[in-house]
This record gives sequence, structure tokens and C-alpha cells, in this order.
Amino acid sequence: MNRHGHFDAFARALHWSMAILILAMLFVGVGMVASLSLRPVLIDLHRPLGMALLALALIRLLHRWRSPPPPLPASLPRAQAFAAKASHVALYAAMLAMPLLGWAMLSAGGYPVRMTSTFSLPPLLPQDPALYSLLRLAHGWVGYALFALILLHAAAALHHAWVRRDGVFEAMARGRSGTTTTAAPDPGTPPES
Repeated sequence: MNRHGHFDAFARALHWSMAILILAMLFVGVGMVASLSLRPVLIDLHRPLGMALLALALIRLLHRWRSPPPPLPASLPRAQAFAAKASHVALYAAMLAMPLLGWAMLSAGGYPVRMTSTFSLPPLLPQDPALYSLLRLAHGWVGYALFALILLHAAAALHHAWVRRDGVFEAMARGRSGTTTTAAPDPGTPPES
């Protein structure tokens, strides 16, 4: 168990680097659909980055298992604690599903998953146009779900930083929770003596 009340440097580095890469990948994905002229370049970028994100997500899961995150504050309502845990499960599921769906989709479409000009990943599935179509649809919908989860995650982080001020945001942002603060007292309440 993490006894220090914060995420270690490796967990923070994985979190923030994956956050940047996932956001970049979402915009690259939108660009692939929106721009025919940039599509070939964006596809060549999208495939290896997707596989890198799959590897980072697996490393992150292993690290989380070996070095669990700090516990949530005891003052957090039970429903919010449940939502936090459920959203993290959903985020990890989406981070793993997106690249695997992409790899499977390309395999079913008969497209090589090129990492470099000389190296391609082996196909996950046999070529099947109907399966390709289904996986392409699933890849898109999981992308939308991942984007929605990221927005919820960011909103929750800002809620912890600006409203609750309970050290949860600081545990990932700076690596230490510092002193836990609470919201300012109600101005109508007389000071304690």
C-alpha cells in the first residue's frame, strides 16, 4: 500500500505522459476522418502511437498493482468514492480496448499494422469485411466513451483541487498531498474559542 499519501514519480510520469498521448491520439483520430490530405500521415502516426499507449497502459496497470494508489480521503462520500473507483476501471478498460480494437479492426480489414517501414505486427484476426465494419464502429464508439471519461476525470480532479481541497489532485499533480485543507468556514459561523 502507498503509505505516503501521494503517487510515486513513475506513476506520475506514466499518468501525465499517457494523458498527453491519449488526447493527441483522439485529435489525430478526428483528423484522420476530417482531412483526406493528411489522412495517410495521420494513420502512420496513429498506429504506432496506439501500440505505444497499449504498452504504457499495461505497464501502468502492473505498476498500480505493485504500488497501489493512495487511499481516497475518509471524508469523501461513499457514492463519490464508488464513482471514482468505477471511473478508473472504465478508463483502464477503454485505454486497453482502444488499441486492441484498432489492431483487431485492421487485421480483419486485411491492413498491416505497421510500426516502422520494415516492421508490422502480426494480425490478430483473419480477414473478414463484416467483422472489420463492426470493429471499426466499436473503435469509434469506445473513442467517444474514452473522451467522455477523460472529461469526467478532469472535472473530478478540478473538483478535488478547487472545491474539496482534500489533497487528491495534489497527490498526482505534485506527488505529495501536503497538508489537507478544507473549504473556508461559513462566514456566518462565529469563531470557536
